[in-house]
Amino acid sequence: MRATPALLAIALLLTPAAPAAATGAETMVYLQSVTTGLNAAVAGTSVVQHRPKGDEDHQQWTLSGRTLKEGGLCLGRSGDQAVMLACDSPDAQWDVLPDADRHRLRVPGVDRYLVSAGDQVKVGAGDTLWYLTPVHPTRTPVPQDGTRRLDQVTFLTAHNAYANGVDGGFAPPFVNLAPNQQRGIAQQLADGVRGFQLDIHQTPDGAILCHNSCTWVGRPVALWVDVQKVVDFLRANPGEFVTIFLEDYVSAQVLNNELSRVNGLADVLFRPDQAGVRTTGWPTLNTLRATGKRLLIFTDHTRANDTPQRDSFGVMYQSEWTVENHWSMGSGLGTSDWSCYSRWSTPLTRTEPGFTPLFVMNHFRDVPFTGTATTDNGKLADRARRFCEPAARKTPNYLAVDHYHLGNPMAAVQTLSRERF
Repeated sequence: MRATPALLAIALLLTPAAPAAATGAETMVYLQSVTTGLNAAVAGTSVVQHRPKGDEDHQQWTLSGRTLKEGGLCLGRSGDQAVMLACDSPDAQWDVLPDADRHRLRVPGVDRYLVSAGDQVKVGAGDTLWYLTPVHPTRTPVPQDGTRRLDQVTFLTAHNAYANGVDGGFAPPFVNLAPNQQRGIAQQLADGVRGFQLDIHQTPDGAILCHNSCTWVGRPVALWVDVQKVVDFLRANPGEFVTIFLEDYVSAQVLNNELSRVNGLADVLFRPDQAGVRTTGWPTLNTLRATGKRLLIFTDHTRANDTPQRDSFGVMYQSEWTVENHWSMGSGLGTSDWSCYSRWSTPLTRTEPGFTPLFVMNHFRDVPFTGTATTDNGKLADRARRFCEPAARKTPNYLAVDHYHLGNPMAAVQTLSRERF
């Protein structure tokens, strides 16, 4: 039964106050499921959930009081279905109920809500929470260099940094023709690269840097060799911070043995688990410099059935400390997919009380053609601002690219380092 105007007025008086955006001022927002990380998008007269894709996929809604408008119609309901209706329809009205930085969209006068169900948007019982993320957010200027927390910094990151054709072999000869980078690790450090994505495979010689397999690789490089270069760089540059990301195909014991060969590693290795990051947040750069702990190492292994546990010797499980978008924008040629969605099962918006994961933004193709990488790297800041920041509700901390020396991706690092989402 439809509520009378008097009952609706009473219900609104009893409803917790909504934010300014929901009380009259028009604001463009993304309607993003807290559970799935997907955005509500218009498909004909239906409303579905799609991967966050900025302004390219009917995902930007105009929130005005109790309506959400897109393309001339408003988000409404027909039975259990979310549909697009005329904005003056009673079924296009919602109680927008805030819950901290999240919201519930309730059918006025009824205990029914807008809910996410797989890739569908429906109406029913449930407790689905939504982010109303501004399309044009107010960004906050970052503090001065030393007082910035680690999660307030953006680092240029080299995808497959070892696959450079300079330091040694990384793949069979015919694959070596398409390296991801064209400068060695030492030069990458000198050029300002501060994140290194490395693939390691297990051989009788230990943890070796190879792409897919070490079979037929000439002059392969051991992991400890490149880690030693990083440690030596940090010793010579006490103000710098470096992160290593391992795509990890070795046993925990082999990895431990490999890292034990690195002279001085313990002096610079940062242990967020021991620093209390989950309860007190990420430290400032000045704190890290004062302690000398300026190297963070992640593995993409999971903790389950890992013996010994890799974080027992200082290698952090990345999925516990970061969020990361899907690694590919498509093939090396042709159109690209700029949608920004999680590589893992948890959404990019994942947070915990007192703790914000670092955000790794991948920005590269399946095949690292130099021409494509040059064009893509020139669009890095644009993709970060329009697609990935609203998808994650945070500014990326690591921008991972192929051929970092092309297309000036450092300009994007500087842009994102001035103001944060």
